[in-house]
Amino acid sequence: MGLTIIEKIIRNNTGKEVRPGDIVTVNVNRVMIHDIFIPFVASKFEEMGFTKIWDPDKAVLIYDHLVPASQVDDTRHFRVGNTFTEKYGMKNVHRSDGICHQLMTEAGYVKPGDVVFGTDSHTTTYGCVGAFSSGIGYTEMASILGTGTLWIRVPETIKINITGKLPENVMAKDIILKLIGDLGADGATYKALEFAGDTIENMTVASRMSMSNMAIEAGAKCALFTPDEKTAVYCGITLTNKEKDLIGDADAQYCQVMNYKAEDFVPVMACPSNVDHIEPVSDLIGKEIDQVFIGSCTNGRLEDLMAAAELLKGKHVAPFVKLIVTPASRKIYQEAVENGTMTVLAEAGAIITHPSCGLCCGRTGGILTDGEIVVATNNRNFLGRMGTSKVDIYLASPKTAAACAVAGRIVSP
Repeated sequence: MGLTIIEKIIRNNTGKEVRPGDIVTVNVNRVMIHDIFIPFVASKFEEMGFTKIWDPDKAVLIYDHLVPASQVDDTRHFRVGNTFTEKYGMKNVHRSDGICHQLMTEAGYVKPGDVVFGTDSHTTTYGCVGAFSSGIGYTEMASILGTGTLWIRVPETIKINITGKLPENVMAKDIILKLIGDLGADGATYKALEFAGDTIENMTVASRMSMSNMAIEAGAKCALFTPDEKTAVYCGITLTNKEKDLIGDADAQYCQVMNYKAEDFVPVMACPSNVDHIEPVSDLIGKEIDQVFIGSCTNGRLEDLMAAAELLKGKHVAPFVKLIVTPASRKIYQEAVENGTMTVLAEAGAIITHPSCGLCCGRTGGILTDGEIVVATNNRNFLGRMGTSKVDIYLASPKTAAACAVAGRIVSP
């Protein structure tokens, strides 16, 4: 019987043949801790009695949610993080380089076939390069730091086949939103999503990142793409035969198979205040908005900024509408400056911020108040995420968001 991608990754890691439901202990290749959780991880690590990290070079600490500090207590997280990394010899620390999920692949920390855990739910992002990555709590993270291992249950897999050519103004964000709407917020709980089909093969790694990033919004344990030459170029590696073999076998067992034609996708939005409340943009046209946010670990990459700039070139943000643009990393910021994207965005009236999580987690500028409406490219539209509980958040692709910024209301790109 054939294997799914996740079954192959776990088999390669443990040396055991595995099936869904099996409980196994995996050897962890890399961990990521972000600034919000570092005080809790540090406290639990020492409470457990550990005196050293199993491999300091495999641990990464990234300051992104709280940079720069916007509340008095934020600086405590920095002090605890600095003390912890110095005490235990952690060298991989990023204090203002961008969002953790962008940096983990961009900086080369994650490779195809790796087993990676992070203290943020969107750690599923690294499946874009064929890694098994998933979010965990601070107790599990402290345990990994001390032992280098973690027990998991092998997940079942939902296979998603997408074939054909996407319509011009449809982006990967529209695809994953549609899938979340079809699955529901809990439809993939503790399951792996495995993507296949020529539409997926033709996607950039950045587009795959948008999709694996949001897999958690359907409850998925991980989301996996088969490594290919695009993956190799992005990671700066030559794929091994074992990495090339990370593809679902023809006779693999799936708990569900979903088939889509790319031509059937349209621009969509996740409506307040649930990520699985999906509606076509065409059904929402005309609703006035107050703000647009383009950024986050979902859609703050260069191709996202360029897509927005293409819509904004020669135009200007509507009066009384604020457009906030937040690159996902310092590298992306610099690339967008060098190729002229930032100039287009600035001339259109965008407020361009430092690379960070920013408004996605309601930090460092741009929060809204009762009755205001924002169109955003991030991954969650929960109540109170960007201000008060009476703010309406509509999630959309960068193209749709940019079009709305110009119109001052919801429009289709």
